[in-house]
Amino acid sequence: MELSNQETRRYARHLSLPEVGLAGQKKLRAASVLCVGAGGLGSPVALYLAAAGIGRLGIVDFDAIELSNLQRQILHATAEVGQPKVASAAASIRRINPEVEVCRHETRLTRTNALAILRPYDLVVDGSDNFPTRYLTSDACVLLKKINVYGSVARFEGQASVFAPHLGGPCYRCLFPEPPPPGTVPNCAEGGVLGVLPGVIGMLQATEALKHILGIGTSLLGRLLLYNALEMQFHELKLRRDPLCPICGEAPTLRELPDYEAFCGANPHTQPPMPNSDEVTVHDMKRALDQPSLGIQVIDVREADEHASARVAGTVLLPLSELDTRCGELDPSRAYYLHCKAGMRSLKAVALLKQRGFQHVKSVCGGIQAWAAEIDPGVLVG
Repeated sequence: MELSNQETRRYARHLSLPEVGLAGQKKLRAASVLCVGAGGLGSPVALYLAAAGIGRLGIVDFDAIELSNLQRQILHATAEVGQPKVASAAASIRRINPEVEVCRHETRLTRTNALAILRPYDLVVDGSDNFPTRYLTSDACVLLKKINVYGSVARFEGQASVFAPHLGGPCYRCLFPEPPPPGTVPNCAEGGVLGVLPGVIGMLQATEALKHILGIGTSLLGRLLLYNALEMQFHELKLRRDPLCPICGEAPTLRELPDYEAFCGANPHTQPPMPNSDEVTVHDMKRALDQPSLGIQVIDVREADEHASARVAGTVLLPLSELDTRCGELDPSRAYYLHCKAGMRSLKAVALLKQRGFQHVKSVCGGIQAWAAEIDPGVLVG
């Protein structure tokens, strides 16, 4: 089918490129792409693929828009806070290009629905922000022989690659055979992320998707592109397919999708674990603050800007980034409760102080987020 007059005007700059031209634009219009996630990475991916004229865009996401998303998730607007991300994404795509068919999958991607959701699409762009979904997306793509355009971001750094074992490249499991232990890698809420960073990585993912559909250029297949925003540097690592990979290796043992929450040690359907021996609850923290006679000092190990925007009265600020050089300000014989945003940095602080001879230090499980949820909802945590 020929392009309409309106399409010819819309895609005029594509049509001027010999590498794209009329034939290439028709390929884009005939293509279908699934975006896993409508957040920081999914935003630029969806917007640029829609603008480029991808015929059918699928968006899978179960989440609702929060105000803290808007610093980086440019698919969404302030007036849409509280609405489903999929609905907001569809509206934004229609504003960019009403010619694009949007397929809304307002659900969590799981091992029971992943194959059915991914199957109708030509390729998949993974913009997820958690390890269970990344492993799930990768494994489903391997089983379906779909290209998986991968990206991830954290703080000031990001990475991107193309996984496609059926084309001779590796899969996500080849790069990361095992997930990190739960709590060792902070998410965006805990570690933060520069708002523009997902834009850079997401545009790289969109570029790789377009190149594959058009059949032009050299893809990131077999390469991991690393980006450091602070240094404004790109680095590249060569990747190889692991012959022992359990899903894409020479003798695969994974024939179906396993339980990814259990695999990554983050099953949301189980009861939250009891605090370990290095942890106390926010109720213990409140008791320490309410009863100074207990002699327990509560220390906030977040950064100064975090403390300025949300704090608990009675706590003392001593950022984790300064703790190693300032621990001499603390009394090794005194008892301390350390808290952060979600409880990960405070555990690191406890380990550091124990190495320095402190014996009575505990991390507050769940941090200030748990405090806001269980003790004082007036503490606003972004």
